[in-house]
Amino acid sequence: MNSHPNAPQPVEAGSPRATGQPVSTGLAYQTPDSSGGLSGGACGGNRIALTGGRIALPDRIVAGQTVVIEGDMILGLAAAADLGGDIERLDVGGRLITPGLIDIHTHGALGHSFNERDAAAWTAILQENARRGVTALVATLAPEPIPDLARCFEFCRGWMREARPGARVLGAHLESPYVSPAQKGALDPSAMRTPDDGSVDVLLEYADVLRIFVLAPELPGALDLVQRLDALGIIPAAGHSSAKDEQVAAAMRAGLRHVTHIWSAMSTVVREGPWRKPGVLEAALVFDGLNVEMIADNRHLPATLMKLAYKCIGPDRLSIVSDATNGAGLPGGTRYRMGGMEYVVGDGVGMMLDNTAFAGSTTLLNQMLPVLRDVVGVPLVEAIRMATLTPARAIGLDATLGSIAPGKRADLAIFEDDFSAWRVVIGGRISE
Repeated sequence: MNSHPNAPQPVEAGSPRATGQPVSTGLAYQTPDSSGGLSGGACGGNRIALTGGRIALPDRIVAGQTVVIEGDMILGLAAAADLGGDIERLDVGGRLITPGLIDIHTHGALGHSFNERDAAAWTAILQENARRGVTALVATLAPEPIPDLARCFEFCRGWMREARPGARVLGAHLESPYVSPAQKGALDPSAMRTPDDGSVDVLLEYADVLRIFVLAPELPGALDLVQRLDALGIIPAAGHSSAKDEQVAAAMRAGLRHVTHIWSAMSTVVREGPWRKPGVLEAALVFDGLNVEMIADNRHLPATLMKLAYKCIGPDRLSIVSDATNGAGLPGGTRYRMGGMEYVVGDGVGMMLDNTAFAGSTTLLNQMLPVLRDVVGVPLVEAIRMATLTPARAIGLDATLGSIAPGKRADLAIFEDDFSAWRVVIGGRISE
């Protein structure tokens, strides 16, 4: 009733997480042609090999191999000796080569948000993300009046039709107006509505743009909306919600399969007389059919809570997200606006002006990888997976994104030891 389990696979040896969690299979060492080599006339002028690096596959990190790219696609892995002399090479100097990071919940950066319908604003956000190793993202919108949201979706639709600089936009993630005022967090309460008021029809005209749609399952009309979203191929997500676990289970039967930023703006266990009633939090930790987001900025959640989420959910359903706002990349004390609300950058995180709640993060995704490794104790290969293949799978794009494998899009990041990006590859194009 409340479980849609994935087929289990063997647990990685030495992993501290709970047994029974799935682990993705890795890419076998291989070359992309049947002869085992990459030399000869077929190389052309647009093949390049990334050499001299450690390569992050879904279940291990390998050395002594190269990543070979042709055009905008990954051809595969090969030993340097098999490359031949006519392939261009980029020696990465022992650095770590990972799939490009994928942020499925990010609002903005550098004083701009995706709620702005402005090319300069979107370009600034996307280029800053690319500079950090994020090669693709889902542009996340805060709730606004319905006509304003429709104009945002129209802008996003036009943006996605053309090649653009910076990280690639994979669609829109809407933290919708259909959420619980009691769990509003930093969202604008004046924009909130209920799903049964008829206003959602306007938003669903942009099903081609919408990837994730956040709502509170307990609201009137929510289950019907979940069914409509699922039928349109939009991912229904629980968030900013006061639901009980049975309401989450009912929404799952209707098509719910995602939970936004665990622990943030969601219900937890309460007492009703002698009875304990679990909330969205407990459902996210226990129900196998849910993909879950976690903000790993070392501000929103202490280490113990991040460890609990990791142990309960595992690296193949738990994606790290930045939930970055306009404040990302701005100095402490800077005030910024998103939708109709004003916030401030304080102590490495976005804050409400009265300090009563966080207001998203000011940390981009690459900076969360060392938090997972060093603070939470997640093995590096799994930390990388939680920022690449796991979010790609959550939004149904793992066939083309999220891992270094033949035939996948050549979106890669090459990281220094501190996870600053040395070079970034987007669609086969290598940054300087």
